[in-house]
Amino acid sequence: MSLFQWQERPASSLAGGGVIAPDERLPWPQTAAMGVQHVIAMFGATVLAPILMGFDPNLAIFMSGIGTLIFYFITGGKVPSYLGSSFAFIGVVIAATAYAGKGPNANIGVALGAIIACGLVYTLIGAVVQAIGTGWIERLMPPVVTGAVVAVIGLNLAGIPIKNMAASNFDSWMQLVTFVCVALVAVFTRGMVQRLLILVGLLLATLIYLLLANGMGLGKPMDFSGIVNAPWLGWPKFTAPVFDSGAMLLIAPVALILVAENLGHIKAVQAMTGRNLDPYIGRAFIGDGIATMVSGAAGGTGVTTYAENIGVMAATRIYSTAVFVVAALMALVLGFSPKFGALIQAIPLPVMGGVSIVVFGLITIAGAKIWVDNKVDFTDPANLLTAAITLVLGTGDFTLKFGSFALGGIGTATFGAVLLHALLRRRT
Repeated sequence: MSLFQWQERPASSLAGGGVIAPDERLPWPQTAAMGVQHVIAMFGATVLAPILMGFDPNLAIFMSGIGTLIFYFITGGKVPSYLGSSFAFIGVVIAATAYAGKGPNANIGVALGAIIACGLVYTLIGAVVQAIGTGWIERLMPPVVTGAVVAVIGLNLAGIPIKNMAASNFDSWMQLVTFVCVALVAVFTRGMVQRLLILVGLLLATLIYLLLANGMGLGKPMDFSGIVNAPWLGWPKFTAPVFDSGAMLLIAPVALILVAENLGHIKAVQAMTGRNLDPYIGRAFIGDGIATMVSGAAGGTGVTTYAENIGVMAATRIYSTAVFVVAALMALVLGFSPKFGALIQAIPLPVMGGVSIVVFGLITIAGAKIWVDNKVDFTDPANLLTAAITLVLGTGDFTLKFGSFALGGIGTATFGAVLLHALLRRRT
């Protein structure tokens, strides 16, 4: 089967909620609709991360599409994944560039050179895995560790919608309305509507917001001026990298966090699909590493396999890699169209927050599913303490500083899980 050939599953076969495997696809209209859903799922975080670092959001969207296509080709279309802006870079990029937190980052070039260095380290790790196998990674990161790391990603991100995406009591209620809409669509609908639960729930919640805020004046009205004023076509703002040794030493170690994120992603997808994806782990690391280097070379953020899209796959049980090709192509269009970008950004923040609550929760459950599927024994104190401590470290955003380098919650939880399990596991 060639790279662009998928076995088609008829839409009628989905009424019973069947699983769509990575090498299968829905009819193209349904595949396109699923692609839109994945674009929406990744959009908020992929735009938020560059804004926090002073990068160009439109370019970040564009490079996420490029990176996803690179990942698809290098993995041979076997690993369903979307590559978006990685939050693991935010702290170190701000430290390396002394970014003030508002407007364009004046020292972005220094960060870009370091992001390329990080991508190179990541690629080399992938080459080692491809050459000698994943045994050493499996020993360092057994199911109890990978399950905890995946769950921590969702738990660590939970504070974003709860604390930062609801500025008023009305906004909090709209978050509740949104995740209830998504839940109702998931439970009480069937077929493609059920599969598009994130997208349909978001549209319903947006209409309710429009009625309550713009129609009844209960909240901040939706502002459509950005859509009206934005041009249909526009070039992203490309920036050249600058290679600074200090910045590279600060940012390159993020590669280890990306390895853990990618491995957790693959293990989660493997658990959900029942497919053995271990032979593609090295290629997945290489694909993500090269995508990060290409993004940094153009002025974009470092990229990673996106947890938000794991949540969508967990909810829909559609793992077709064709969906991610469509999503990547849509991201390229968005990157060249400020008008489409403005349309997505016009979605009310509390509605996006409600969707994020659903998606981050599904990520957390995907981690727990790894434990269940691998029958992790929590009567073993080593497993119990590893998981317990990891979850609290990640959820509480426990941070350690090494000079100017800060290792935040996901990082401390990831490395803590690996090191703690290695220390505590009983020898046989």
